[in-house]
Amino acid sequence: MSQTAQLSRLGLFDARVPRYTSYPTAPQFSASVAEPQVRDWIAAIPAGAAVSLYVHVPFCRHLCWFCACRTQGTQRLETVRAYLDTLLEEIRRLRAILPAGVRLSRLHWGGGTPTLMDPAMIATLAGAIAEMAPFAPGAEFSVEIDPNEIDAPRMAALAAAGMNRASVGVQDFDPAIQKTIGRIQSVETTARAIEMIRAAGVHSLNADILYGLPDQSPARIAASVERLLALAPDRVALYGYAHVPWMARRQAMIPSDRLPTPEERLRLFETARDLFAAAGYREIGIDHFALPSDSLAIAARNGRLRRNFQGYTEDPAEVLIGIGASSISRFPQGYAQNAGSTSDYTAHVRAGRFPVARGHVFSAEDRVRARLIEALMCDFAVDLSAVLHPGGPDAAEVRGWMAAAAARFAGFVTLENDRLAILPEGRPLARMVARSFDAYAMAATGHSSAV
Repeated sequence: MSQTAQLSRLGLFDARVPRYTSYPTAPQFSASVAEPQVRDWIAAIPAGAAVSLYVHVPFCRHLCWFCACRTQGTQRLETVRAYLDTLLEEIRRLRAILPAGVRLSRLHWGGGTPTLMDPAMIATLAGAIAEMAPFAPGAEFSVEIDPNEIDAPRMAALAAAGMNRASVGVQDFDPAIQKTIGRIQSVETTARAIEMIRAAGVHSLNADILYGLPDQSPARIAASVERLLALAPDRVALYGYAHVPWMARRQAMIPSDRLPTPEERLRLFETARDLFAAAGYREIGIDHFALPSDSLAIAARNGRLRRNFQGYTEDPAEVLIGIGASSISRFPQGYAQNAGSTSDYTAHVRAGRFPVARGHVFSAEDRVRARLIEALMCDFAVDLSAVLHPGGPDAAEVRGWMAAAAARFAGFVTLENDRLAILPEGRPLARMVARSFDAYAMAATGHSSAV
């Protein structure tokens, strides 16, 4: 039986499973977490601790049809400025209760399109964050940059604010595919943006590219990857396009009858993966690639790779605080998510409240399962001794979970000396293997294709 046939027998091409950027996943969040708990969680951060901060700017000038992020279109800078005022108020409220000496190990501005902000707005936001918590030594400040929405003054403002890593969305360079997904962005526009990034002294560059788009073929994705390689990013995220029009209505604009089959999606991924490998990039987790000198590749080699809502990271901080509409925070005690719509978010903040809408409090069992899943997603292996937690399931129970996974995915997963490992040929199954450790029910349409 061929490897593809074996993967098919195990259900790879039919399954829809989480990407496991968290455990439990966001659909399991509920209103059981509210403002008083989050205030207590913030107050419990150790004085002088290093934490991560994510700032969500949900606006785009043009909404791309492929995108399933929480975003909204606007042509008016005044709309973004009004939102910034609300962000500043949330930051002031956070500053008032943060323990003394807290510093930032990571700062990420995402969206949406953070680069819709003008230079003055960029400086104002960065200044407010610096007053709340300064950077820790060796901190990383990354910003998602839309090549269609960047110019020299905004780039200079970002560099002056301390940006030392930039992330550029590519998706696909084929003009016909760009038209189909509603994202027009030429190679020349992308190259100009990258030139500005590097001219500003920012030498760490991430790029995102998608597989599984309408009309993609191995030849077409190979051409896009080769064009991207010519721009020499340090790190690449090769994400599978998630077609979920029941969750992101704009995706109804994308012709579903022209999407590749799951088997074709696997071939697209493998085509791109092989090109990155041939160019000297190291494969990181299920969908990232990095040059050997990149901090993510170093973390993977040293067993320090982590996974959070931005994907793979080497950030060791135990606390991630999300600012802005729909942002998610992670504390040792659990998750907290801000109100999703900008109107609800603004109403909470203007009423003098932290804008918490929902979340999840960790149980001892959650902690064990979360560590199992994160280790499999990052390292494709996990040792029993590394996941046991006081008050959680005992070794015999966890060993039973591991034995069940090894039996279900026999030939692709091994279990020896209490160490569960996904073999290289089984890596396409990683999310499915992780799902076998998820104790929560999952809606059949709630997640993207497993491949």
